[in-house]
Amino acid sequence: MLAGISRVVTRHPQGIRYATRALKRVLPLALAIYFVPKILAFYVCCGLVDVLRNRRRTFATLDRYFAGNGIFTWLLSPFNLALDLLALPFRNRGIYRLTDLPQAYQDEIAAVIDAAHQQDVVGKLEARLGDQKRGMIFFKWYGKNVRTRIDIPEFHRPYKYIRTIGVSIFNRKQSTGKHFGPLRVTLRVLYNINTIADRNVYIQVGNRTHYWREAKLFIFDDTLQHQSCNKSDAVRYCLFVDILRPSLFPALTSGILSCIRFLIARFSFAFYQHWTFIK
Repeated sequence: MLAGISRVVTRHPQGIRYATRALKRVLPLALAIYFVPKILAFYVCCGLVDVLRNRRRTFATLDRYFAGNGIFTWLLSPFNLALDLLALPFRNRGIYRLTDLPQAYQDEIAAVIDAAHQQDVVGKLEARLGDQKRGMIFFKWYGKNVRTRIDIPEFHRPYKYIRTIGVSIFNRKQSTGKHFGPLRVTLRVLYNINTIADRNVYIQVGNRTHYWREAKLFIFDDTLQHQSCNKSDAVRYCLFVDILRPSLFPALTSGILSCIRFLIARFSFAFYQHWTFIK
């Protein structure tokens, strides 16, 4: 019997993998339909409202959201949709221009960008990545300052709206897969610090492709499906900033974010498992 099973696995490894993958996706759904149909129906409705915000609505997007790396975004969809309501009258634009944000937000973002250039962040990080594919260094994470060997005092200031400050580094010919961020308490601000001349360095959000050589600043809701690509022969250094979503109740959203930081502090590695952390 065991020998027979072994021969089947050996002869049809790809089929076995597909069957195993399908079982992993179908079995939890079948169990949920049987045991908690009302809760599942609620989550499916919330998930559909949430995922249909993406402009590129392909089967692959739906599959990735409901059964792939977007599953945490789906599980948090009721919370994220509630945050959209809490943020009103500041509607979720998905992709933002700097002028879409209140002036106080613009001033803090400008201060961090200026500090990145004044302190020569790229020069200080050039020798730190080595042969690693992608690197990340945090100076502030969800409002809490992070100690690093690179001293940038401006990144440790008590900003009112900026909650995370880091630098992501993509080595040559490196890209992320398509993925979704889990939470909508913040907006993602990316600023390409070094000058990029190659059109093969970009970020794609839905059906929008932003080329870093055309504009250094890009602001978006990272719970939308996105992918960052560096298909050039140059290293890409990008300022990685999270800001509180504009709201009539900034103290409330700040408190929510502090609670989230406390809850996920021990599990933050799960969101950056494909990155090398630089200290």
